[in-house]
Amino acid sequence: MLFIALTIGSVSATAVAQSPESKPYKVVFDLTSADQLDQRAVLRWIKEVTGVNPKTETEVVMYGRGLDLVVSGKSTMVSEVAEAISASHATFSVCAIAMKNQQVDKSQLLPNVQIVPDGIGEIVAKQHAGWGYIKVGH
Repeated sequence: MLFIALTIGSVSATAVAQSPESKPYKVVFDLTSADQLDQRAVLRWIKEVTGVNPKTETEVVMYGRGLDLVVSGKSTMVSEVAEAISASHATFSVCAIAMKNQQVDKSQLLPNVQIVPDGIGEIVAKQHAGWGYIKVGH
């Protein structure tokens, strides 16, 4: 009987060690909205997923009106973006096409925000590389 209890205990320990929340993953968030609820949501999700596993990689790709999150003078979440970049090691990438269309200069971007040639192309490349995809919305 003692042997059975030890075997069950070993199986449980193995199951916990292999639980999904203990494995880091990579996720790209697609943000096209200037809506503050969406902006707050993506910042909260980054904090939550990296809180479960700090090795999880996250990238927010912004095009369309999503740029407002990282443009000085438009963003109401400057400190939250800075915290996500420094504490959670999140990457924030803006689409150069959207910048051109909205007449946003790189000098207007918050510190440490990257520019990618094409936001949609960045998302597709991440998906091809095995990243999960989340469309930000409410």
